[in-house]
Amino acid sequence: MPFSSLVSLGMESPLRIEVIRACDASSITYAGLLQPLRLAEAALGTQRLAVQVQALEAIPQSALPSAHLILLVADNEPLQLTAQQSKQLLDHCRTAKVWGAVGAAVLWLARSGEMKGLRTALPRALDVEVGDVAEAALLTSHLFELDGNRLTCCGGAAGIDFSLTLIETLFGPALQADIMEILCVQHVRSATDRQHHATQVRFASLQPKLSEALQLMEANIEEPLATDDIARLVGISRRQLERQFKQYLGNMPSRYYLELRLQRAKQLLLDSHHSIVQVGLMCGFSSGSHFATAYGTLFGITPREERQRKLSTIAHEGHK
Repeated sequence: MPFSSLVSLGMESPLRIEVIRACDASSITYAGLLQPLRLAEAALGTQRLAVQVQALEAIPQSALPSAHLILLVADNEPLQLTAQQSKQLLDHCRTAKVWGAVGAAVLWLARSGEMKGLRTALPRALDVEVGDVAEAALLTSHLFELDGNRLTCCGGAAGIDFSLTLIETLFGPALQADIMEILCVQHVRSATDRQHHATQVRFASLQPKLSEALQLMEANIEEPLATDDIARLVGISRRQLERQFKQYLGNMPSRYYLELRLQRAKQLLLDSHHSIVQVGLMCGFSSGSHFATAYGTLFGITPREERQRKLSTIAHEGHK
């Protein structure tokens, strides 16, 4: 589900966002999520946006006004909650129109059964814990996800991208740009960006054939393989391969492969000096028009606009 479905939340006045802290206040995950929201609150005023923060242990006695959006944040360690504590926390979160988890709290959310059949961005660091939730949640390698009214983010530095994406969706790109300048952030990774190598690690023991297929895709960006060839090389039928991709990645192999190549193209456009034509060829696009169309469909801008945005940012920084 696209983040644009959250736009209606931005109409609330004030929009109340509650952040529940289940980690140290100095954690990167927590600070990365909260700081952009605090800056947005300061810019808009509390009559427009109210960011409420409370510690996990305060939930049963919480006297804060009900929030429209609730996010539970943990850092690296899985939450250790009793059944009663989990029930109280779930009951509290369900009062919001949209709610979810960031960082290690995602594992708790998936284990609770609340992510059954929903796309879930589980932190890479918790891959070893994945066995007991793989059948319930549709685990993805994306940095963050919105499915139904559930939000999940892998945490770490991705908390900043997640928070800035929420701000852009709810209040527009101008406010996002102002906050990016304050935080010295030049680029916001999107919901379709992936945790590096997370999928291969995550599925290696659970679905070795899927892991092999993903490694083949990673190794053959410039000259993409056909789905039938990938299935043959890993030793399963095309139908079996498609079923595994759909179950564990929520996507068909061809679509996943295309997005993987486009993500590589985006990285090259932003971090290299290769021409746009060269980038397209390096990512398996023999036609410039096909590259531009596919890139625009996924990211909302053309490769040329992506490169121009980067150059404009560099020029702007150079004039400061």
